[in-house]
Amino acid sequence: MDRERAEVLIFGGEEGRLDSVLSRLSGWSRAQVQRAVAEGRVKVGGRVAQKASTALRGGEELSLQMRCDLPQELTAEAIPLDILYEDREILAVNKPAGMVVHPAPGHPQGTLVHATLGYLDAGWPAGGGVRPGIVHRLDRDTSGVILVAKSVQAHRHLTGAFQRREVRKTYLALTAGRLPFERGEVDLPIGRHPVKRQQMAVLGLGGRQARTSFEVLATCASVGGDWISLVIARPVTGRTHQIRVHLRHLGAPVLGDPVYGRASPWISRQALHAWKIAFPWAGNPQLQLSAPPPNDLQAAWLEAGGAAELFPA
Repeated sequence: MDRERAEVLIFGGEEGRLDSVLSRLSGWSRAQVQRAVAEGRVKVGGRVAQKASTALRGGEELSLQMRCDLPQELTAEAIPLDILYEDREILAVNKPAGMVVHPAPGHPQGTLVHATLGYLDAGWPAGGGVRPGIVHRLDRDTSGVILVAKSVQAHRHLTGAFQRREVRKTYLALTAGRLPFERGEVDLPIGRHPVKRQQMAVLGLGGRQARTSFEVLATCASVGGDWISLVIARPVTGRTHQIRVHLRHLGAPVLGDPVYGRASPWISRQALHAWKIAFPWAGNPQLQLSAPPPNDLQAAWLEAGGAAELFPA
């Protein structure tokens, strides 16, 4: 199949509507995916999908044919990786802010997938297509730990662990504002914004369950007079932009978030870091890995007026 009508294979779809899931995972718009379904260019588990509204249970193999600029064969790239953990089956990488995880329209090169291919210097069967080995996501401007499967067996194991909510993730964030509590949980549904279709929002109707627990480590009055908070976030569910949307709803958006907040003089990207992850692996009920908080988050906290001793190591 040529590049003008390339087939993209996505191993391990998420729970939800087919068109919504494929839109999030592939980078194409929901309308584009819906047209592809109507034209018989989308498959679920190897079978042509009949409806864009098909309900996915999670873990299905999805594929779609789209006009795209993505090459059929991925090319390994010599991009340095910060490896936090590695064994024969998986990698844990400390992804820097600014790196896209997998190829998508507008990002055909320079992704974590390309870098991992270069690091492994070998074939990479897990997952196939343009997302080999990728079992969860981080936004481009979110830094921190991400897991990559090196084998099909590891990919299936990790995908299943995420679906069963056996994976515990901990994020560190700076927020522009104060949370209404020092420790608490937000259980509010999230869905596509009814007007701004590229954004997510807390919805009264039509959203999917989204739960995030928050803990405020410290709060300071910034040099500009605004409140800045140092927050730990632990998502229970895994909705798109979940932490960012819940913090905006609380009136304390992530510092520097141009989508759900505003730009910041102290940091050039959203101040959100995937700090820790724990998951069942190789007989260990909770293998725990962490990515040290990056320098730009610490610098932003200090420049805003936060105390150095309160920032976690």
